[in-house]
Amino acid sequence: MMPALLEVQDLNVWFDLPNGGKLHAVRGVSFSVADGTRLGMVGESGCGKTTTILALMGLLPPTASVSGRILLEGVNLLERGEQTISPHRWKDIAMVFQGAMNAFDPVKRIGRQIAEPMELHGVATGKEAASRVRELLVTVGIAPERARSYPHELSGGMRQRAAIAMALACNPRILLADEPTTALDVMVQAQILELLTHLSNELGLALVLVTHDLPIVAQTCTHAAVMYAGKIVEQGPTDALYHETRHPYTRLLWAATPDLESRDDVVSIPGVPPRLDHEIQGCPFAPRCYRAEGRCVSERPELRTVGKGHVSACHFAETLAVVT
Repeated sequence: MMPALLEVQDLNVWFDLPNGGKLHAVRGVSFSVADGTRLGMVGESGCGKTTTILALMGLLPPTASVSGRILLEGVNLLERGEQTISPHRWKDIAMVFQGAMNAFDPVKRIGRQIAEPMELHGVATGKEAASRVRELLVTVGIAPERARSYPHELSGGMRQRAAIAMALACNPRILLADEPTTALDVMVQAQILELLTHLSNELGLALVLVTHDLPIVAQTCTHAAVMYAGKIVEQGPTDALYHETRHPYTRLLWAATPDLESRDDVVSIPGVPPRLDHEIQGCPFAPRCYRAEGRCVSERPELRTVGKGHVSACHFAETLAVVT
């Protein structure tokens, strides 16, 4: 196995609530990525995907508290808070935010914003930074003269490419992409995903891709982590999660995905996710699960190995495999 470039161990995130309580948004999440590998994090809205990667960047609001370890080549980014993570943010680990229009300052030119991380970290300044900006724009498929454009002058797809260029400004080794194809048409989505895959292969980037779409993960990522109610409920090589699904939630996510090559009906997942400001007894998916039994309501299943690099948090994981 390749050595881990980024290793997340037992990550927990809580948010303070106005009434004095706490919302446990991320619950004991652990995963790792190596150079050139691509991890897809998938699940319904509110399951903790975005909160997880914002914690990796140290960009959570003051109302959040974090525990666990985030190891970047052995350095714990949580050890001394902002003092530890600031030198690595954007230089070693960078992020493409959801909604590129919101990621840019509307009154600054694209080139100026792409150059800012370089100047902040002393990577390049002046003419050298301007030259690097033009190179980055070409790398992501944008004409270099577009550096003088304002965000509103670019199409949605071009803005997303520019956001990727900005994330690459300091040659990071890890790229976090939070639903980078949101609000883009199907053709542009495919182009952005192809670009991310190409960059990962060519530059050796480790990619963590957050999405609602399991087929995107299957097409783009080498590994996948399925999140539900703030926890990872199944994780492993993408092929294993597709061909040998070991958690009912993962199976239902596949069933809810349209497939032009299949005659099976698309099936919606019944019910709604649990509230995270309450303690969850037993398996959090039990109220919506077709396989649930008495022990599922009272006994919480922990992640356990069900195959090579494949883990599942289901009491019946060993009997759930469906080979396709």
